[in-house]
Amino acid sequence: MTTTTQREIEAAGGSNGVSTERKGALAVWTIDRPDRRNALARATVRELGRLAREAASDRSLRAVILTGAGGQAFCAGADLKERQSMDEAEVRDFLALYRASFGAIDRLPVPVIAAIEGVAFGGGLELALACDFRVASRGATLGLTETSLAIIPGAGGTQRLVRAIGGARAKELIVFGRRLTAMEAHAIGLVNAVAGEGESALSAAERFATPLLDAAPIAIAAALDAVDAADDRSLEDGLSYERVCYERTLASKDRLEALAAFAAKRKPTYRGE
Repeated sequence: MTTTTQREIEAAGGSNGVSTERKGALAVWTIDRPDRRNALARATVRELGRLAREAASDRSLRAVILTGAGGQAFCAGADLKERQSMDEAEVRDFLALYRASFGAIDRLPVPVIAAIEGVAFGGGLELALACDFRVASRGATLGLTETSLAIIPGAGGTQRLVRAIGGARAKELIVFGRRLTAMEAHAIGLVNAVAGEGESALSAAERFATPLLDAAPIAIAAALDAVDAADDRSLEDGLSYERVCYERTLASKDRLEALAAFAAKRKPTYRGE
């Protein structure tokens, strides 16, 4: 696995640009470059991928919240200052890194929630689209704005946005570079929840995640896998794959615990076994 280079760290401002916090079964990953509106440097994207790959084998983890520091931006997109120094080959390599890191987030077997405070533009919204859920502050603004820079979304945005809101709306947002308020994004299903008046996106995301922390992790992972598969399969193939995913839960001790807890009229304790 390729590691972050010193050049990348220097370009990101002397660090990989991501801070982490663990709150019991919940992990919070924060893009920590507020002076650059949490723009995505190579070191930052690489670190996000490393965290996702590491988290995939953490059996004590139940959910991840991904957010940005400073309160002004979830992520403003690519670090254009760094991008200016890249030749075409380096840009292609960076796009491959985007896809690998965002793909690792997309494939995590635990729910990932983007807590969007401020702006989520370009690669920032593409990162949020790689998450399972999106929670936005009331003042958030979202958009895939790449066409205004004479490019297109290249980190999965053209594909994941279609899956989130449908082709016609996705074309409109991408081709026109439309910027949506949190309430507009919620109305079309791009955002799952909007924070309350005066509430931060992180606080709202933590509240959104609370039911997941005691949920059955094998069932949650199987459900995410089955739902994601629906995008790429016919109905017949999808139903067959749903059965495969169901089998994972059928053989679990958690399923037996659920039945025992129901019979005893108590809250189940799931261990991911």
